[in-house]
Amino acid sequence: MKIDYHVHLEEGPYSFRWLDRTSQAINAFHLPHGLEKGSKEYINWQINALKNRLDKGCYSEEWLDYYLIQAKQLGLREVGMVDHLYRFKETKAYFEKNMVLDESDLGKVQRYWLDSVMTETMNDFVENILQAKEKWRSEGVELKLGIEADYFVGYERELKELLRGYPWDYIIGSVHFVDGWGFDNPQTVDKFEGIDLKTLYERFFTTVEKAIRSELFDFVAHLDNLKVFNFKVDNMDFVNWYKRIAEALVEKGTATEVNAGLYYRYPVKEMCPGPDFVKVLVDHGVEFTVSSDSHYPDDLGKFTEMNAAMLKNLGIQKLVGFEQRVKKYHSL
Repeated sequence: MKIDYHVHLEEGPYSFRWLDRTSQAINAFHLPHGLEKGSKEYINWQINALKNRLDKGCYSEEWLDYYLIQAKQLGLREVGMVDHLYRFKETKAYFEKNMVLDESDLGKVQRYWLDSVMTETMNDFVENILQAKEKWRSEGVELKLGIEADYFVGYERELKELLRGYPWDYIIGSVHFVDGWGFDNPQTVDKFEGIDLKTLYERFFTTVEKAIRSELFDFVAHLDNLKVFNFKVDNMDFVNWYKRIAEALVEKGTATEVNAGLYYRYPVKEMCPGPDFVKVLVDHGVEFTVSSDSHYPDDLGKFTEMNAAMLKNLGIQKLVGFEQRVKKYHSL
C-alpha cells in the first residue's frame, strides 16, 4: 500500500519566495487554458489566484483538494496530514521558554521567524482535517490527523498538556533545536561555522534519544536532520549513537520514518536517516513509515515509493500507519 505520513499544508515566513512557490503549486493543479505565461493576463490571473489562496487560508477545502488530487494521481491510499506545533498561537509560551529570542543576532532572527510562522490555531487545523476525512474516504484515500511536535528536554509535561484532548491519529516527535537554536533555519546557518560539530551532534542525538524515551510520540521524525546544510562528520563516529537510538525505539515501541524532505529541499541532498543509519535501524528491528515531508501539494508523495522499495530490499516487510494512536500495518 502506498502511504505518505508526514505532509504539511503550509509554513512561513511569508515572503516573495513563499508567494512564488505557492503560485507554482497552484499552477500545477489549476492553470486556465489559453493563458500564455509572461502575458499580462497570466500575471493578473496569478495575482487573483494568490489573493484567493491567502483569503481562504491553508485549511480551506480548495487547498486540501489539491493534496487529494495529487494523492489520487499517485495511487496513495493513506495520507497523514500534520502541522508544526510552532504554527499554533496556543504554543507561544512553550517556544518562548525554549528558543533563543533575546537581543542577540540569533535571538532577533528567531523572534522574527517565530512571529512570522505562528499564525494559526490548533482548533482550526483539527476541525478542518476532521471535516475533510469523509470526502477523502469517498475518493478512496484515508486522511489521517497528525501533529509534529518539537521536543525540548525538561518540558515533557507541558508538551503533553498542549497535545491533550485532540483526536490525533498519531503524534510525531521531532528535534529542530539545539540549545534554543533552530538549526534548520537558513537565516541561522552561519552558526554552524566554527562550531565543534562532533559535540553538536552528540547534543543533538542525546535530545533525540530523550524524545524517544519520553513516550510522548508514535513516531520520531528525521532522526539525523542536523545534517540539513551539509555540515557533517564521519558517520562512523556515530555508529554507537545509531545503535542507542535504535535500541530506544525498539524498547519504547516507537516507530520512525524515512523522510525525503532533506533530499529534495535542502543542501545535504540525502534521505533522512542516511543509509548507514537506516541499516542499523533495520538490523535492530525498528518499525518504519515513509514520508515526503511535503509543504506544498505538488510535493506530496515525493520519493515515498522509492524509499518503501529501499526498505523492502533491506528486509522490511511492512510499514506502519496509525489510527487513533493505534498502530496498523501495511505489507510491502
